[in-house]
Amino acid sequence: MPTLPQFTADGVLPLGEYPLTLAELEESMLVLGPGPPKDYPVWDAAWRLQLVRNLRVLVEQLWKVGIDEIFIDGSFVEDKDHPNDIDGYFACDPMRYASGQLGHDLNLIDPQKCWTWHHATRRPYRGYPKLQLPMWHAYRVELYPHYSGLFAGTDDNGQPLEFPAFFRKCRSHGRPKGIIRIVR
Repeated sequence: MPTLPQFTADGVLPLGEYPLTLAELEESMLVLGPGPPKDYPVWDAAWRLQLVRNLRVLVEQLWKVGIDEIFIDGSFVEDKDHPNDIDGYFACDPMRYASGQLGHDLNLIDPQKCWTWHHATRRPYRGYPKLQLPMWHAYRVELYPHYSGLFAGTDDNGQPLEFPAFFRKCRSHGRPKGIIRIVR
């Protein structure tokens, strides 16, 4: 089984792309903890495992509609005892996304019908300042579509960044970090 490197002093994965199956992710330090339980007594492995199980539902739906390039990031892949959720993105055809066909195809599979990224569908959740997508409310996972030319944020100079570059920088200090690629 592939092993992940230990977190950096900043609490993130070292720069790189780490391919893991969902089963490997469940058995990784991202779920079980970065060290012995005595050294990480508040590491919430049960919650992290539930997040991966929720992620599995969405990833398998993406696979069913032909999407294989899926990445996860956010506080889940950091040295944080209890992450709020799993964030990620997947590569897709821009026309399939823009036409609404992708969301339609995914919602035919998903019992929650949560595949939308329209701002108007975001709802509050108690104690959270940010409005959340239906996907987050149903699964505590947010997976965003990505294609060339779609920007997710900006760099330190205000220049736009696409998901691949944006997700490989730590939000808190802007330094490079690693990311997980989900493989079959």
